[in-house]
Amino acid sequence: MDRRTFCLSAASSAFSGAFLSATAAHAAEAYPSRPVRIIVPYAAGGGPDVMVRQFGPKLGEALGQATVIENKVGAGGVLAAQYAAQAQPDGYTVLVGSNSHLIQKILQPSLKFDPTTEFIPVTTIGTSPSVLVVAANSPYRSVEELVAAVKAKPGKLNYGSGGIGSAAHLGGATLMSLVNGNAVHVPLKGSVEIPLSLLRGDTDFAFTIAGTAIPQVKGGKLRALAVTSAAPLKELPNVPPLRDVMRSELTVQEFWFGLWVPLKTPAEVIAKLYSSTIQALGDPAVKTAFELTGNSVIHSDSPKADAAFVQAENRKWTEIIKLTGVTASS
Repeated sequence: MDRRTFCLSAASSAFSGAFLSATAAHAAEAYPSRPVRIIVPYAAGGGPDVMVRQFGPKLGEALGQATVIENKVGAGGVLAAQYAAQAQPDGYTVLVGSNSHLIQKILQPSLKFDPTTEFIPVTTIGTSPSVLVVAANSPYRSVEELVAAVKAKPGKLNYGSGGIGSAAHLGGATLMSLVNGNAVHVPLKGSVEIPLSLLRGDTDFAFTIAGTAIPQVKGGKLRALAVTSAAPLKELPNVPPLRDVMRSELTVQEFWFGLWVPLKTPAEVIAKLYSSTIQALGDPAVKTAFELTGNSVIHSDSPKADAAFVQAENRKWTEIIKLTGVTASS
């Protein structure tokens, strides 16, 4: 090969390499180029699932790609988290992370995932208190009457939850700790089972998420005794905050959920997902849909701020679990 041919060949190779590198870089920046999966750790039809399904299409519009909701239920959200943590860190698998994941790890340190180190929080998207409910035909019409019955019949009343360490479990355990009461915890298959267990008479009371409780209360099937928010809910204005009844800040317990991606997800992908989420949350229809089920639309100021929030929540729930003495088997 003569010198001129060699130089032309080298120049062509360099141009091709630069072109391919530029093409690859452009392709990497073109997120998303296919549907984004949102992994929901809760049963279809439950409060958090309903809210994500209301929010998902708006997120898809903001991203310019469809979103696909996948329910992976089990072990208090752990199965979904383990699945998402092992996914490619490319922004196409997003976990609906929540304080439930923090709680499960606190209760079971040996779990093969760590929500504080294996995920990057993008932003919180919603928060919801629980509602202390009984069946509509229950003899208990106030928190005071329920507590009196618990204390009069130690170990005879029970409360249901979606599983050990769930918001419903810790709500009941906190109440029992504060009144020095003894009621039996009954872990069910999922939070959607709570209303059914109350209606069947299998359980006596429960702290169920507002998104699930409100329709049942308004439909006349359940009676609401208190809410775990700091103020009354718009949809249940006459139901008192449990904090006002018990005079304890420890009863202010709200379930929050947000979007998390696997560790090592590129910063530009996180930025795109964050900005699209904020755009979707700004849609009035999303805000209305959340509020109708007793939830509030919230978002973090940035992914970095959300990470700090998750760390603070981890410390808070560690203290609550210490107070109640709840363990992975109780």
